[in-house]
Amino acid sequence: MNTERGHEKNVPTDVYLSFVSSLFDNRFTLFTGMVVHILTFVTVYVQTGASFYLFLCACFVAVFSFRLNSFFVFDREDKSKLTRQQIAAWERRYVIGGASTAAILGVGSGYAMLAFEDTFAELACIAVTMASMVSVVGRNYGSRLAVDLQTLACCVPMIIGSLLAQDLFKALLSLMLVPFGLTVRSMANGVRDFLYENVLASREMAKIADRFDTALSNMTHGLLMLDPNNRIEVVNRKACELLSLGDRRRLVGCDLDVVLRYGVRHTFVDGAMSSLLQKQLAHLVQGLSSRALMHFSEDLVLEFSAKRRDEGGVVLIFEDVTARVHADRKILHMARYDSLTGLPQRGYFIDLVRERLERSGEFGTIVGLMILDVADFKHVNDLKGHLTGDKLLVSIASRLTAFAAGKAIVGRQVGDHFICFFPNVEDQDDLEDMMRSLHAAASADYDVEGMRVPVVFSAGAVLVESASFDMDDWLVKLDIALFESKARSRGSFTLFVQEMDARYLERQRLKADLRAAVDQHAITVVYQPMFTPDGRGLVCCEALARWHYPEKGPIAPNIFIQIAEEMGIVTEITQQVLRRACFDCCTWPDTIGVSVNLSVHDLRQGDLVASVESILAETGLSAKRLHLEVTESSLIEELSAARAVLDRLRALGITISIDDFGTGFSSLSYLDTLPVDVVKIDRSFVRNIGQDGRRLKLLRGIVSLTRGLDIGIVVEGVETREQLSLIKKHNCADLIQGYVFSMPIAAHTITALAEEAEVNGIAAHAGVA
Repeated sequence: MNTERGHEKNVPTDVYLSFVSSLFDNRFTLFTGMVVHILTFVTVYVQTGASFYLFLCACFVAVFSFRLNSFFVFDREDKSKLTRQQIAAWERRYVIGGASTAAILGVGSGYAMLAFEDTFAELACIAVTMASMVSVVGRNYGSRLAVDLQTLACCVPMIIGSLLAQDLFKALLSLMLVPFGLTVRSMANGVRDFLYENVLASREMAKIADRFDTALSNMTHGLLMLDPNNRIEVVNRKACELLSLGDRRRLVGCDLDVVLRYGVRHTFVDGAMSSLLQKQLAHLVQGLSSRALMHFSEDLVLEFSAKRRDEGGVVLIFEDVTARVHADRKILHMARYDSLTGLPQRGYFIDLVRERLERSGEFGTIVGLMILDVADFKHVNDLKGHLTGDKLLVSIASRLTAFAAGKAIVGRQVGDHFICFFPNVEDQDDLEDMMRSLHAAASADYDVEGMRVPVVFSAGAVLVESASFDMDDWLVKLDIALFESKARSRGSFTLFVQEMDARYLERQRLKADLRAAVDQHAITVVYQPMFTPDGRGLVCCEALARWHYPEKGPIAPNIFIQIAEEMGIVTEITQQVLRRACFDCCTWPDTIGVSVNLSVHDLRQGDLVASVESILAETGLSAKRLHLEVTESSLIEELSAARAVLDRLRALGITISIDDFGTGFSSLSYLDTLPVDVVKIDRSFVRNIGQDGRRLKLLRGIVSLTRGLDIGIVVEGVETREQLSLIKKHNCADLIQGYVFSMPIAAHTITALAEEAEVNGIAAHAGVA
């Protein structure tokens, strides 16, 4: 019993209230039972003449009045405010009424068994009592106490009456009431427990359903669950928002085709769009495609995916990818078009040329390519700044596009190189005249920020048959023609002729010889020292690659390094120079370090850090004595990759420098995010600082910002005593590199030069070039 009461206490209050409320529900059965009870006892009175049954009838009326009043009072209660104790009080009140009714029935039956030999009286009383006991299961399952007390109130008086009657058979029969009562009790408890478990299960299911509905409603994706007949079973709020379908509750059971064709509130997609959608969705379900991208409008693009359900039907999940599609378009546009000039970039320009050539009737005609190189564009950048240079390029692009409208496709090749494609022209001479006219029209004065900037172009052109389309070959011929233009005179136009191939072949031979030189480790190294501004401290030496061509003598580094980059062997040269520099540095005083340049190709090599570690281990040089230089342009091209590589190199203890600082398109903000120890300011900022006050101010501004980031400063290209004096006066450098102190020298002379500087200082020789 204690266990059962404990179980009652564990029932949630609202469930407990529902059980107690069920006791007060069946008014009609209560009234019917009371009428049957009274009529039964009146009949027994008429049959036996025992006035005791009239007394019991009066008791029935009194109890019925009490119970009826309790029902009415309970009806007026605000159930939502009832506490658990108040609910228990109402349960006890009901139990008193029910147990009283059961006790009257039990007493009447026990008295009949004791006082009469009349079979009718006994049968009538016992029958109505047994019926009441059975009804306990249906009416009073909500209260264990009610079931127990009513069962006892009915059975105990009958057992006592049977035993007092001293009739063996009645006594044995009355004992059968014990299992009967236990069965009734067990049945009532079973009903209550079953209902209790179902109530809890229903509550849990309701919670799960509510959570599921909440999750669906808050999904960022739209969801439609369809049955095998393509009818909607589940739709979430996001789906209705994306497809403008209105109230989702109205969509359940609707055919998807109808919903998409007509919508709920207004037409959203036309019939053709709905059919296309169904076709794509069918492909999804059949596994013919993984996703379907639907362009409903310029402002709405949805991406669908589908999954077949085991029981049939399909689940559609879709999301608004409009922003992503617009971003992809923007990215594609950025990949295809130059961000500065808006012209097609090289790759997309080639695609446009190929597309034009593939048009019907284009093959077999003469087409032309022309490349335009802005003469002395670097001079514009140096004198007027990169911002002015960029604006000049924009103006040039606009003028070329205007002049070439309807005649040619204009693209930006690289840097200050522009390329034009002239589709089929009937007469070759006319095509050449057209190209020369465009070259002449583009060469003019340009107005940039109120300044007139005269621009001339060196131009190379090639005329070929469209059927022999080979862009790589065409570009080689263009480069040859452009080289010839630059060699002849500034601003000239040169049309490629077959004899120019000899020069190309010569370049190819140069490539082969360079390949052999690298394989034979014929690339030598010289070093340009970096001194403290007073010339008394040789701190570091920059390693410079040199190639002495057996037939033509020394080849300028800017030539053979460019060729090496074209051949993809510049990393091999870097490693040879790095190894040689580390070996040489080990022969110098410990206070002197060595600096080696890295190209953008080196930064792209996945094994760069491992190669550097291996060379340091092989040569025995301390990582602290090694400086690695990267140019701004290489950082811009490979910013994310460069950051990761430089972080790992710096973690080894290597000093990281940015070479030619200020000549690229980056900003000082990069210095705050990159692992940089030293900035090498390009020589263009030093040139004419004695005559041009703006250049000196620019130099000092860069130095001030850089020092604020605790980054060391090396000034390159210092050639005159006047430049050195100004740099020292304004404290613009930690180290000086330039001919004012020393030209590049051999490794074995470094130690002697360092000793001389420490003792006497290095005399600055103005005018040395």
